Amino acid sequence: MGLLSALVTLPLAPVRGVVWVAEQVRSEAERELYDPGTIRRHLDEVARAREEGTIDDAEADATERELVARLMESSRRRRGGGA
Repeated sequence: MGLLSALVTLPLAPVRGVVWVAEQVRSEAERELYDPGTIRRHLDEVARAREEGTIDDAEADATERELVARLMESSRRRRGGGA
């Protein structure tokens, strides 16, 4: 990048910084969302809540379906089929 192009694009530097930060936040959120360990802990919490009666079977089933779907997506991403 030459000096002239650097000077011309200088006003865009804050925008590039915001975009970079947004990409980092998105990347970290996806990493946490599809982390198998986190998903398994949530599945354990749902099972415990069901046993304690703090959530009903319908809510537990729906939550478990969503968590299993995330676990399957996590597995697909690790195999190289990422989004």
